[in-house]
Amino acid sequence: MDKRKTVLVTGATSGVGLQVAKELHIKGYNVYASGRSKSVLQELIALGIHTIQADLLEDEAIEKVISQCPPLDIVIFSAGVGTFAYAHETTDEQIEQMMRVNVTAPMKLTSRILPEMMKQKSGHLIYVASQAGKVATPKAAVYAATKHALLGFVNATRMEVQSYGIHVTTINPGPIDTPFLDLADSTGSYKASLKKFLLSVDEVTNGILRVINRPVREVNLPWYMGISSKMYGMAPGIIEKVGRNFFMKK
Repeated sequence: MDKRKTVLVTGATSGVGLQVAKELHIKGYNVYASGRSKSVLQELIALGIHTIQADLLEDEAIEKVISQCPPLDIVIFSAGVGTFAYAHETTDEQIEQMMRVNVTAPMKLTSRILPEMMKQKSGHLIYVASQAGKVATPKAAVYAATKHALLGFVNATRMEVQSYGIHVTTINPGPIDTPFLDLADSTGSYKASLKKFLLSVDEVTNGILRVINRPVREVNLPWYMGISSKMYGMAPGIIEKVGRNFFMKK
């Protein structure tokens, strides 16, 4: 690195966010990690990582994160929540939770981070989205909707900031073998149905690390998911007919 770049990682107390924060610290980045778990944040502090305890469900969390960060070179939006349930069985509370954490929090953080990046004529925003943002599946109606919304926001933002030398990347993984899946689907059926296709935390972490020095528009993980989303665009009816069987089993 030409200089010690400063990175903010949200959702840094679990799964991919946690692993990314640790790896970036090892590589010499100045890492600011935000998340909810006090015990995990203490572990990160012991490593020399700056931490911010913040629950992005709370309105004041956005301002708290921004106020405790210096000017940022890179931001990795890794915080996310999900509940896998049929649309008619998803509660108002679950809908609100997914919309706040997956959509409005990254939008609000972005709006506050961008002015400084625009002044410095540089920066890199990396959003951990999902293949669900490209191809919706049964029992993930609201979750998929949040990721569709995030991708729409990011795609427009990318065009808006291109002339300022700011890079914008989406990481679009399929299902990842993390505690997220256990929390999202208490029945375990989702994880069991897709066991052969689950990504490891290392695979997604490595995908993020690769784009930091070589920015690209998007990364689809695994790579063939990019093909399936293009096929969906050309023949959605066929893909829906085939794909629904993975998710509609009781």
